[in-house]
Amino acid sequence: MKKILFFTAAALLLVLGGCGVNNAESGAGSHKMQKVTLMLDWYPNAVHSFLYTAQEKGYFKQQGLDVNIEMPADTNDPLKLVAANQVDMALSYQPEVVIARSQNIPVQSFGAIVRHPLNYLMVPENSTIQSPKDLEGKTVGYPSIPLDEAIIHSMVQFAGGNPDKVKMIDVGFNLIPTMATKKADALIGGYINHEKLLLDKEGHPMRTFNPAKYGVPDYYELVLVASEKSLKEKPDVYKKFMAAIREGQAYVQKHPKEGLSILLKHEDQSSPLDKEVETKSLQILLPLMDAKNKPFGYQDASSWNKVEKWLYNEKVIQTHVNAKSAYKNF
Repeated sequence: MKKILFFTAAALLLVLGGCGVNNAESGAGSHKMQKVTLMLDWYPNAVHSFLYTAQEKGYFKQQGLDVNIEMPADTNDPLKLVAANQVDMALSYQPEVVIARSQNIPVQSFGAIVRHPLNYLMVPENSTIQSPKDLEGKTVGYPSIPLDEAIIHSMVQFAGGNPDKVKMIDVGFNLIPTMATKKADALIGGYINHEKLLLDKEGHPMRTFNPAKYGVPDYYELVLVASEKSLKEKPDVYKKFMAAIREGQAYVQKHPKEGLSILLKHEDQSSPLDKEVETKSLQILLPLMDAKNKPFGYQDASSWNKVEKWLYNEKVIQTHVNAKSAYKNF
């Protein structure tokens, strides 16, 4: 999964005039199925196992849903197309939802999928960097995303360092080559369940620092999003969807090997999956997706309040956002 790039309200207007999603019902006889389109955040990988399991095991069908799972052509697409009502729902990121709402883009989260950050600060295993404070005078490679800059700023400051003494280098999404060729001293924008695993496997072992331990809110990395309009007009569709994916996630929790094998059937040929990496990824993800005594997907008000406050304090958003309006629980 990858962080989407920031987009502006002006860019969104380019797609607002497009056709809406076809939500017509279909089916034979008395059994009508509600067509639903879900756009992933990235190409299919371990974190999406619960979705494909819900599809293969018939949990969506039991809820009367005919779910079409799509991969985005561009990482900017999911949030934009949801806001424009061109897809019913998508996977995105909690901070991005708050940022979008600060730009008056009417999207809301309706389920927390990965409940903790995956985007960690990474340094080579033999690096002298033992704390974010040690980034002073060092270079950090990142994919030119303001959110990543804010994460580094908070982490260094929290650890007692001066963020202004850290040099941020835009490496695009060439995160793995950047570390493999030692073009930067550290990395932000890579995930512990993907880039770290690949770097480790390729002989470039990394150490990581959890941003939530260094002044960054323990935010939801991955969330389900939809437009305010769609959530208001079709709440039953989203309730049924949540019921189905809860069954899907419960199955994957109990049968991770089978859940992963289902996922692997749906790998995109342009982005083939490494079974060993995806197996380790799922092992990392499952505890981070667990809502404990709450239903899978449950969202806590305090999380949204903390993320909104942090984004404002870090000047990622210029105006305050009503955190309560950014999400719904089903």
